Amino acid sequence: MSRFGWALAALLLLVPTACSGGGEEDGPDLRPAAEALAAALTDGDFADVDLAGLTAEQAGRRYAAIVAGMDDRTPQVRVDDIAVTGTSATVTLAWSWTLVPGADAWTYTTEAPLTLRGSAWQSAWSGGLVEPSLADGEVLDAVSVPPQRGVVRGAGGRVLVTDRPVVRFGIDRSRVSASTAARSARRLADLLGIDADDFAARVKAAGPKAFVEGLVLRQEDVPVRVGRDYDTIPGAAAIAGQLPLAPTRTFAAPILGSVGPVTAEMVQDDPQRYRVGDVAGLSGLQARYDDRLRGTPGAVVDAVVPADGGDADSPGNAERRELTRIEPTNGTALRLSLDESLQSLAERVLAEVGPPSALVAIRPSTGAVLAAANGPGSALNLATYGQFPPGSTFKIVSSLALLRAGLTPSSTVSCPVAVTVDGKRFTNYSDYPAGANGDIPLATALANSCNTAFIGQRGRLDDGDLAAAAASLGVGVDHDLGFPAYFGQVPPPGSQTQAAADLIGQGGVLASPMAMATVLASVVAGRTVVPWLVDDVRAEPPADAAPLTAAETGALRSMLRGVVTGGSGRGLLDVPGDPVIAKTGTAEFERDGRTLTHAWMVGAQGDLAVAVFVDEGSSGSGTAGPLLEAFLRGR
Repeated sequence: MSRFGWALAALLLLVPTACSGGGEEDGPDLRPAAEALAAALTDGDFADVDLAGLTAEQAGRRYAAIVAGMDDRTPQVRVDDIAVTGTSATVTLAWSWTLVPGADAWTYTTEAPLTLRGSAWQSAWSGGLVEPSLADGEVLDAVSVPPQRGVVRGAGGRVLVTDRPVVRFGIDRSRVSASTAARSARRLADLLGIDADDFAARVKAAGPKAFVEGLVLRQEDVPVRVGRDYDTIPGAAAIAGQLPLAPTRTFAAPILGSVGPVTAEMVQDDPQRYRVGDVAGLSGLQARYDDRLRGTPGAVVDAVVPADGGDADSPGNAERRELTRIEPTNGTALRLSLDESLQSLAERVLAEVGPPSALVAIRPSTGAVLAAANGPGSALNLATYGQFPPGSTFKIVSSLALLRAGLTPSSTVSCPVAVTVDGKRFTNYSDYPAGANGDIPLATALANSCNTAFIGQRGRLDDGDLAAAAASLGVGVDHDLGFPAYFGQVPPPGSQTQAAADLIGQGGVLASPMAMATVLASVVAGRTVVPWLVDDVRAEPPADAAPLTAAETGALRSMLRGVVTGGSGRGLLDVPGDPVIAKTGTAEFERDGRTLTHAWMVGAQGDLAVAVFVDEGSSGSGTAGPLLEAFLRGR
């Protein structure tokens, strides 16, 4: 062999061998040790891993400290490659973290050095096993990056709901001892006017570094006393922030709903969608359209050196170094038909009404719901989803049914003081004009709201005629409009008594204020109006609803104008502007052993149809009428 050949052979003997996917030919297989390490880094259990200088328990604690800031996110770790050189080896581990559901995973590789000790492969511990750039003392900290929530726009593109300044009052547990926290919570609860027992219990159960929120107030709504005195309470804090809010606290509140931190129940029910600390729609349209409005949160992962040896969430972290980031996707706007000025006016009109109340305004030409206001007497959405007997406002529907049965506005009908049907005695309302009894035109019976006249004509109607007339005017046929909407019911009567009561808007008939505003809107428009509130959710009139004819529309408008010029709606006669048409109504009901009356009035002027409802009132003209008048005059 040449001198060159001997030299090459000697060099080859000095070069260590390397392999992938296994161990030395004569040594123990490295693959099981590598797989055990990958499994331990996935689930945090190091019982099956041989670590140099550490017990499985110690390794588990170190690992838990590094990944604690990742919250409930769990990595997927797998063996990507194995390289062996004699008694040393390097295992390449592929990591994958799902930081945001649906977004690309955060992926990277780390290298784990292993050494053959006797008959087993032993791993060396370092933070670099978890993330390649982690130095001693650094831990991972994942923080959700909230998207910009979509605004809610109203008529004309006017922004109704957008981020507005708020102040969060609560107890900062890091600033108060455990023995004092509950006492401070009670003092702050008394200052804020919230349940002291509940707040104290939440503060007591919270962690030592938690901020426990008691109440969020609009910046302009913070009482002087609260702003002055809260910081005299140990641990009390006020944190400035922003929340998506309407122009005022009450503005369409039951319909729009609220936005706030997700509840524990929401996180538990849908952990892929929500994480602790996320902000989402909690009620109303904000909840129903949360996916659209909320957008998709992003996330940022930092390497952190906690201050004072604490965890990554400790205040005053000494060092933060960004490792990866997923940008959020902002939400998109929700467009509504609500007119800010009319909605605000409606709420001002109802502001002093004690019983539950509602006012709905619709533009007949388009069906747009311009106002859907609920008074302070109830937190429920009575405006679009209330279910009440509409009383004599329903005589608009009964009049259409009688017109279709052959009557005209001038047809003579009998208006006796009382009429009895199957033993049930029906009368007119207590202040019915005495001179309006006897044989009178149908138009006069509607103008003065003669119950007995309408009941006396029930024989002209066949089964289903009243329901058909109601459907033509937008009542009794449900539609999915993308918000809570009740269109009422006109069920087949179970008796002659119920059939009589149905004609005057009682019996089995129910409607919402929105439904009764729709009735008058249909009269104004001369067609069946289907109201809408959410811009991209609209419905067509039912195909089987008989269209209104020009003659029917003209007759109804004429008779409803008569209500104002010579009937129970005279209070609206001098309202400036276009002529007003209207109808009053009361409906008796039982509550706690007492007979009470709902008060109704519907009116229209120009391209506006309005319904007013008050849960308890003296009469439609006396209770609801002034509210309707104030709305028409104030717009």
